[in-house]
Amino acid sequence: MITDKKQREWGMYKIVSKKKLNRNVMQMEIDAPLVAAKAKPGQFIILRVDEEGERIPLTIAGKDTKKGTVKIIFKVAGSTTDLLFHKEAGEYICDFAGPLGNPTHTGGLKRVCIIGGGVGCAISLPVAKELKESGAFVTGIIGFKNKEHVILEDDFREVTDELYVMTDDGSYAMHGNVTVPLKAILEKGDRFDEIITIGPLIMMKFVVAAAKPYDIPVSVSMNPIMIDGTGMCGGCRLTLNKDGKRLIKFACVDGPDFNGYEVDFDEAMTRGSMYKDFELHAYEETCHLFGEN
Repeated sequence: MITDKKQREWGMYKIVSKKKLNRNVMQMEIDAPLVAAKAKPGQFIILRVDEEGERIPLTIAGKDTKKGTVKIIFKVAGSTTDLLFHKEAGEYICDFAGPLGNPTHTGGLKRVCIIGGGVGCAISLPVAKELKESGAFVTGIIGFKNKEHVILEDDFREVTDELYVMTDDGSYAMHGNVTVPLKAILEKGDRFDEIITIGPLIMMKFVVAAAKPYDIPVSVSMNPIMIDGTGMCGGCRLTLNKDGKRLIKFACVDGPDFNGYEVDFDEAMTRGSMYKDFELHAYEETCHLFGEN
């Protein structure tokens, strides 16, 4: 009989559970006790679905050290995530390496605003949880395209003191993007020790712009531009403007969290769009998600 322990020794990792959060966003629990023992909010893993597959980084969305499992949440955006999406509980993936990257700094923060956009909410949830458990007052703002894209709302309510749920089209909860409640909070005089925002690059850019007049520190997660996850490919190269100098950093090894006021978002967005055509072509060749009933 081949046991789970033997599978891990052979470099295979069992999918313990699988839960569909919306049409193309999946949550999985992976049996990876060594990763679970060390993982902290903000860190990520590198996985391969099979021996012929590409390596992709996914942020750790939670862990259970007693069960030895790590939670990942991902959106189908290419051929590899499509293959992973169609794996079932009880099956195995080839590689699951981590934790990688630097943990999100949460020490000493007493009043924090956590802002997540789309699948970025999966990254911000464990950060909010750690802050709440440390005794901080946590304000959460999560934003989505529409009602069909809303994920993790109940989870956020458990780890925040106040929560604003936004949809761009107003089809659920409050109408508008995440800066709407943020600006309202700041305009009435409330302040935070730090704003931590995780989501699409354009969203984080506007969060930084909204906070700047109030001189509140803003931490941004540059996960959206990561590819290889080890600093070797250079795909996550990032320009920071610091003290009048332009510095080059790598999101995967120097981050993924950075001072939002220093990030050159326009350059990051340009670099992030470089691979879209290639990813779309690979996705169209393999994807069978939307052909299902």
